[in-house]
Amino acid sequence: MFLSNGVHHGKVAVLLAPGFEEAEAIITIDILRRLHIEVETLACAESRAVVSYHDIPMVADSTLSEKIDSYYDAVVLPGGPQGSVNLAASADVVRFVAAHDEAGKLIAPICSAAARVLGGNGLLKGRRYVCSGDLWQDIHDGEYVDAPVVEDGNLISGKGLGHAFDFALTLSARLLGDETPVRDHAEHIYYPW
Repeated sequence: MFLSNGVHHGKVAVLLAPGFEEAEAIITIDILRRLHIEVETLACAESRAVVSYHDIPMVADSTLSEKIDSYYDAVVLPGGPQGSVNLAASADVVRFVAAHDEAGKLIAPICSAAARVLGGNGLLKGRRYVCSGDLWQDIHDGEYVDAPVVEDGNLISGKGLGHAFDFALTLSARLLGDETPVRDHAEHIYYPW
C-alpha cells in the first residue's frame, strides 16, 4: 500500500506461538489495520491453527515456516507466559527476528517477549527495552527501562497488556512516519495518546 507521496505504509508480521497473549496480538492487529497497515499473522507451529493464552483458537494467515525467507517492515512478538517461551525456543523465530534486525526492520516485542525472545537469544544487543514483571533481572544483554513503551533504534518494546494501545499506536506512527492519522484514530476509539 502506498500513499500519494510514494511512502510505503509498511507490512507487519505478527508471530503467534501457542499460548500467545491474545489481547496483545489482537489490539496491535486492530490498530495497525485501522491505519491501513498490512498485517500478516504467522503461526509459529506445525499448522496455522494456534490456541492462545486464554484458550481462544485462532487461525493465522500462514505458518512462519512458509514465510521464513520473507521480509516485513516490522515483526511483532506478543507475550503470554507460555507464548513467549514458545517463541524463544523456536529456531525459526530466532532466525526470522535476527534477519529482520540485521536488515534494520522494526522489531516490536511486548510483555515478556523482549526479555525471553530477544534477551534469551542474545538479540537485544545492548539496546534499551521494557518487559513485564521481573524478567529483566535475568537479562544481561540490553538496558531495562521501566516505561510503557521504549524505543531504541529499530526496537520498540511494550511493557504489557495494559500498554498495548500505546505500543500499537507508537508502532503505527513509526511505520507511517506521521503521528497525525494515529492521533485521529486514538481519539476515535477514545484513547488518550
